[in-house]
Order: sequence, then C-alpha cells, then structure tokens
Amino acid sequence: MRVAGGDVALFQQVKDHIASKIQDGFWRAGERLPTEHELVAQFGISRMTVNRALRELVAQGRIVRVAGVGSFVAEQKPQSTLLQIVNLAVEIRQRGHDYACTMLVVERVSASLEVAAALAVRTGESVFHSVCVHLEDGLPIQLEDRYVNPNVVPDFAQQDFSQQQPSEFLVRTVPFDEIEHVVDAVLPTAEQALRLQMDPAEPCLLLTRRTWTKGVPVTLVRCLHPASRYRLGSRYSASGNPVAT
Repeated sequence: MRVAGGDVALFQQVKDHIASKIQDGFWRAGERLPTEHELVAQFGISRMTVNRALRELVAQGRIVRVAGVGSFVAEQKPQSTLLQIVNLAVEIRQRGHDYACTMLVVERVSASLEVAAALAVRTGESVFHSVCVHLEDGLPIQLEDRYVNPNVVPDFAQQDFSQQQPSEFLVRTVPFDEIEHVVDAVLPTAEQALRLQMDPAEPCLLLTRRTWTKGVPVTLVRCLHPASRYRLGSRYSASGNPVAT
C-alpha cells in the first residue's frame, strides 16, 4: 500500500491515516500500533518519513512510544468545555468511569482584598469558603477552591455536600446570568500537589471562574487540573458563536 499523492507531504498522509484509524476506533486506547518497519512496508515510504509522522502524533498526545517496546494509542485526556459550568459527576459517569468528591473544607473566612474585590464585599467581611477534590476512577483530576457571596447564598455552609457537589448546588439554586473564565498554566504548591497526588514539578491548568446574577457576584472559584490528566477547550462556529455539544 502506498499513500496517496497530491500536495500533502508523505509524513502528513501517514499521520492522518493513523489518526483517522484511532478516531474511528480501529485502534483503541492502549492498543499497540504497527511497528515502524511494518509501516514502512505497508506505505512504501522511508523509515524517516514514518518516524516523523509518529513523532508528531506523540507531540499531539495521540500516541505514546516506549523505547524497545513500540507505539501505543494514548489514553485521551478528558476535555471540559469553557462555555458552561460542567457537572463533573455527570461528565465522568458519561465516560463510564467512577466519580467521587472529597470535601476538605467548608467554612466562613474573612475576605482578603482579592476575594473582596471579586465578590464586591468589604475587605475582612465574612464569606463562605470551600475546598474539595474531584476524582475519576479514584484519581484526583481537579482541586476546587471556592469563595461564595453570603449575601446571595446565605445557606451555602448548611448544605450536605456529600449528596451534591458545591457547583451543582449553586447552579440549581442561583440563576446566574453572567460567567467569566480565565485559564492559566501554573505549577502547583506543595500542598496542592499532595492533594492532587502529583509531582510538584508537573504543570497544571488553572481555571478561574466568576459568576454573577443580575450584576451581583455569586462566586469566585479556582479549579486546578493536572495538565497530564485533563484539558479545557471550546468549539466555535465561523461567526464566533459557541457551538453546543
């Protein structure tokens, strides 16, 4: 078999072929791919060309290569949308995985300057604070650190968060009409790394979210994800409008 001609480079044609097979489910996560030698014979091209295609698939996170063993289809990191507040429990269970949430803190604290500004309260004013870890199949994928405006949600601390996660309660209780998302690449603190069961040298994605209802701030939450376990993304139409998925 020889790849099709045309203007597309040979390595790109091989790369697209392998990627499409993975996308179609012909090769599933964890399954071993043909060797470089087999791909060279199959496509009738040089080993250097095949090697470049495989290296680019590795860079894209589509496959992993183990020296002396071979190439394997990578486990795809779950992706969460930036366009809405996602119910992690539902999202994880839809993938056929087990979900759990461990609440670490639910308390009232004095608002720092940053929190006070975000929630439009006075510095030092009492606000609600919660911290929890979300787990997928027993592995932490998100550390959630949340501040809530008690003027909008006065009974936040009285909730039984063993039955529903804080974001689920807030979405059901407060009809927010404005949302802001900001994503940063950061390194975790030693404490955060411990809670996420990860190497402190591994980068994280930090999603900072604020919500409002009728112009009044409801919550400030920072969601920390190990970059190797999660990704964030959105899809838009050519007009710039979000595409529902």
